[in-house]
Amino acid sequence: MPHDCACANLKFVPPFDPGFKPAYLKLRRIKEDAAKDPGGVVTVAIERDNGAVARYELPYPKRAPECPGFARFVERIVKFMLWSAGGFKIYIDAPKAVVDKVKADYSEKGARAFDWNFFKTIYGRPIEIVEAPAAEIPQGHDLSISLGGNMNGNRIGFDLGGSDFKLTAMVNGESVWQKEVPWDPYNATDADYHYSHIKAGFDETISHLPGGKVEAIGGSSAGVIVDNELRTAGLIKGIKDPAEYAKAQKLFKRLKADYGVPFEVANDGDVSALVGRLALGKKGIIGLAMGTSEAVGYIDNSEKGVLTGRISELAFAPVDLNCEAAADPWSGDIGVGALYFSQQAVNKLGLAAGFPFKEEALPLRLKEVQKAMEADDPVAVDIYKAIGIYLGYTLPWYAEFYDYHSLMLLGRVSSGKGGDLILATAKQVLKEEFPEYDIDVFMPDEQVRRLGQSAAAASLPEC
Repeated sequence: MPHDCACANLKFVPPFDPGFKPAYLKLRRIKEDAAKDPGGVVTVAIERDNGAVARYELPYPKRAPECPGFARFVERIVKFMLWSAGGFKIYIDAPKAVVDKVKADYSEKGARAFDWNFFKTIYGRPIEIVEAPAAEIPQGHDLSISLGGNMNGNRIGFDLGGSDFKLTAMVNGESVWQKEVPWDPYNATDADYHYSHIKAGFDETISHLPGGKVEAIGGSSAGVIVDNELRTAGLIKGIKDPAEYAKAQKLFKRLKADYGVPFEVANDGDVSALVGRLALGKKGIIGLAMGTSEAVGYIDNSEKGVLTGRISELAFAPVDLNCEAAADPWSGDIGVGALYFSQQAVNKLGLAAGFPFKEEALPLRLKEVQKAMEADDPVAVDIYKAIGIYLGYTLPWYAEFYDYHSLMLLGRVSSGKGGDLILATAKQVLKEEFPEYDIDVFMPDEQVRRLGQSAAAASLPEC
């Protein structure tokens, strides 16, 4: 079993990132070696609120515990599980070196201190590591949450992104007006910036509803949202004053009080999956929005096709084992999704390619690359091809942790010719590298890609 930094033997090497080491290729190699020379099974389970549990089992060969990269690889699995499902208690049955690494890393001052603090903020308790025999580790159990699909009446739908937010006026399920509003929430230092911009957008949207009357408001936002509160989100990370931050966390409740109508906000990733459920009738679907960051949502493969209560913050979940991969500027960790499936990926690849950026802001840099792509600039073509390769190698990795058979791409990065190339490249990688996987990767039409989340979000509240 090779070390994490060893060559991955890719059939498809992403332009401008020759060191890319897809996590799934190492996983496949470990499983193949374990089948030939069984050594044991690593069992990990992560408990979150309401008794939900994510559980994963990794068979490994006898020599695996002696390999320097094995403990790190299991830690990458633990990290992926945390950011896909959420949780506050990690159960683990594994060789001592693996357990020791997980305990050391997921501590207040460990290598994963960002993760430790993030989940402490969400759940109000520190991460706890419990070493236990596999037989005593809880079995996997997801929640079943029905949300969305309400179309009656005059509604506002909104989708908050990092460079703009989208508004939709809906009347009995039909969109009658839409708009994208530019803003800069990441650099805002007070809660009133967010409140005033969104409220002005709502007021303008109401003017396009019959009688100037709104009966329900539904929204989509990045971050972890519980009971219409932003527990944590990149949109408010620029607010450093604790009192202002607490005020920003209650932004949606403040707006709900202003308008006095049913009001519901969900994570943007879940709403992206809801688009596929409502518009296309699909279940067992991941919605992946490539925007300012990577937003992911999941509708399960059950008969009803429902949300599961997972946080699915895969922007922070590892996909690349390259020891020299780019670091996420927020968490400080390397090889995580935001650097592969968002504007950050376009910027990373563009800089590596020597693309002649004239702008500093990432949304504007994306527009520069998109313009070059429309003119078939070879560097822009290779940037999008690289993202498609990333996605193709990541699809089976996601399948280890999600029971899905469809993945829908949305978000600004997937717009235009670049999105078409991402899709075609990902399908080619999946077909040639992983023919055993039957995953339908697709994009809805351009209008749904750009504004579909705000329209789907409008259906969240009942009225």
